[in-house]
Amino acid sequence: MIRTMTDSRNRKRPTQDDVARIAGVSQTVVSLVLNDRSLVTISPETRQRVLTAIDELGYVPDGSARSLRTRKTLIVASLIPDITNPFYPAFERGIQDVADANDYDLIAYNTDGNRAKELRCLRSVQRARVDGIIATPFQLTAEDFSPLIENGVPVVIFGELVSEPASTPLDLILVDDYDAAGKLVTYLLDRGYVPLGMIAASDDHVRREGRTAAYRRVLAEWAAPQDELLARGDDPTEAGGYAAMRKLLAGSPQPRAVFAANDMMAMGAMVAIREAGLRVPEDIAVAGFDDIPVARLLNPPLTTVAQFPERLGRRAAEMLFERLNGTFTGAGRRLEMPHELKVRVSA
Repeated sequence: MIRTMTDSRNRKRPTQDDVARIAGVSQTVVSLVLNDRSLVTISPETRQRVLTAIDELGYVPDGSARSLRTRKTLIVASLIPDITNPFYPAFERGIQDVADANDYDLIAYNTDGNRAKELRCLRSVQRARVDGIIATPFQLTAEDFSPLIENGVPVVIFGELVSEPASTPLDLILVDDYDAAGKLVTYLLDRGYVPLGMIAASDDHVRREGRTAAYRRVLAEWAAPQDELLARGDDPTEAGGYAAMRKLLAGSPQPRAVFAANDMMAMGAMVAIREAGLRVPEDIAVAGFDDIPVARLLNPPLTTVAQFPERLGRRAAEMLFERLNGTFTGAGRRLEMPHELKVRVSA
């Protein structure tokens, strides 16, 4: 039988009463199964009958009704700077897995790391009255999040903030960029890649400045210090890396290797190097930071620092739901996550 669009619109949406009738149980039992009330004894056979009826009817719980009961929207938000950077979809996947496990929806905002957009997204999540936020801000301060926290909305920040929170119960999860970048720069110098250059985004991207600080520190401490060869692109993208690498290639001396502040910039650097008729790593070696999924598939595969974005997203979401579920109510936390140097052919 062919069902028309009008037929579909006129079909009554299945209710808990419909599920109860098909399963041969009370509506209360259906509600207990849906809410996973494990403290209430329901036989496995009864539970399975309810679940089977739900599948047969295509029943979907009414989120708005649940929201009224719990006084929650059952939505969490994520603010990320660049959805086109493969690091962040993996980070979002980790958040989504935890949100799903808690029967929450996730909405994501792309900010481009721009303060005006970041503030606009904050206003949007306030209007949407989301229950919690995981943010990767490039320009925001702890004070910018205060109105949300004062209204009982927990916030987890991935990375550093322009200013550190004082007494605000705001949670931070991060990888120590300064330490990780220092290890990578030391590795490159120890391998004889001298002079060593670096490409980074404009210095208003505070999240990357721990990496440039590490580059400068190791150069200064190294046995045979060299002049700084730091070039900047407009933003931490492939285009930004391409532009910054062209600046290094136009200068003197040219670097024997370049450390890119992230893998996207490293990819742009590789393009610029090849366009100049040079080879990676024979003429100029390249290293990045992040270990995005494509890093190991590049030609040559990219030496980089792995941050494990899906694991980061999952742990950030766990921290958020610990506050949402009331299992943690203390002061703001600062959780440092592991990193790993991935040595590949590019350097």
